[in-house]
Order: sequence, then C-alpha cells, then structure tokens
Amino acid sequence: MLTPGGSLSPICRRPPPVLSLCVPAGDSWGIFTFLCAALCNLPALPALNCTEELGPGRSIQKTYDLTRYLEHQLRTLAGTYLNYLGPPFNEPDFNPPRLARAERVPSATVDLDLWRGLTDNARLAANYRAYSRVLCSLRALDAQGTAELRHRLGHFCSSLQGLVLSIAGVMSSLGYPLPAGPPASPGGAPAQPGGAAPNDFLKKMDDFWLLKELQTWLWRSAKDFNRLKKKVPPAVVTLRMEARGF
Repeated sequence: MLTPGGSLSPICRRPPPVLSLCVPAGDSWGIFTFLCAALCNLPALPALNCTEELGPGRSIQKTYDLTRYLEHQLRTLAGTYLNYLGPPFNEPDFNPPRLARAERVPSATVDLDLWRGLTDNARLAANYRAYSRVLCSLRALDAQGTAELRHRLGHFCSSLQGLVLSIAGVMSSLGYPLPAGPPASPGGAPAQPGGAAPNDFLKKMDDFWLLKELQTWLWRSAKDFNRLKKKVPPAVVTLRMEARGF
C-alpha cells in the first residue's frame, strides 16, 4: 500500500509457526539481498540420509521369531494329526521306544553340553540339514487325511520352507558356507530318508516320531537363535550426506 508521501508502508504479518525472520521495516533492498543469497546457496545445502544396513542381527531375530511361530503351529498340527492316526498314538501317555530303523530326521536328543560346545557354524548347519529333511517327510504326508488336515500340513510346510531359507540367510550373512541338502531321488525330488515302512503300524510310528523330533528341534533351535542374536551386534545405522539441487 502506498502512503500519501509515495513511499511503501510496512506490512505487518504474523510470523510462521516454526521459523521467524526479523528484517527492519522498509528495508526492501536488504530483503532482496537475503533472498538472492539463500537461493544461490540452496543447491549446495546438504541432505541427510539415514540408511540401515540389514546385518546378521536382524536376520537372526526374524529366524528366531519364525521358529517360535512354528512351535505354536506344531502344537495344533500334531494334535490334529495324532487324532487322525488314532489310538494309541493320540493317547497323552503314549511314549514308545524308538525303533532301530534308519532315521527320517536327525535325532534332536543330543547332550546339551555337547551341543553347546559346537561352533555356531556347526549348529546352524545341523539345523539346516534337519529341517530340510523334515520338510521332505512332511510333504509326503500332505496327501493323507481330511481336507482340514491337508490344509494345515500345507500351511505348516510353507512356514517350514521359510525357516529353511531364513537359516540359509543367517549363514550367508555370517559368512558360513551352506551345507548340502537332502539327497535327490532319480526323479529329481528329494529322497525320503529311511525308506518306506514295511506295514501301516510302523508307518504311523514313523510319523509319530517325526512330529516328536520336530518338536524338540524347534524348542532347541529357538534357544540357539536367542543366544546367537545376543552375540551378534545389532544392525548398523549409517548417516550419508548428499548435496541436492532443485
């Protein structure tokens, strides 16, 4: 607005809520100089980027969480499957001796002191091989039982496949070589360890021990990953400065 004398009158405005800039009233040339200097230097203003490197600690935590989730899933699946097998397999006090047959899955009943004395690499490799073999055996059960049982088996197998891949990711992040998986059959599919049972009762016994050993493996794996994540430092957060223009 022009005054009667022909000069510009100062305009009073409410300052912004965050940044307040005080310039003498009527100093138009000062304002113009300040804005030009700011615009000239904007392309050189650094931008701060926060980049999180997904280290082994994050991968171990995800593997631990998946192991605990599978423990919960197995309780429901085992109850449904043992009911499908019928007595005596679904009786709470049924605890038969393990038969002297080739194991479908490496036994998890190992002395704890001996197990803890292994290197991290050896324990991870044993977990990887065991779950790879369990996965092969569980997939052979998928064609049996009711539609509900087949659905639960399929869902559990998908989760277990995720655990195998997650363990492989942990080993890779720690620089450990990946162990060889289960042997393949002539048709290309993983071979069933131990061969077929000679009769229906022994087949049910194999299924019973498969679930029992898997329960122990998951329980021990959860402890393994919980200890391992305490030994590995957390993910590194790096700050990167970048110059950005318009």
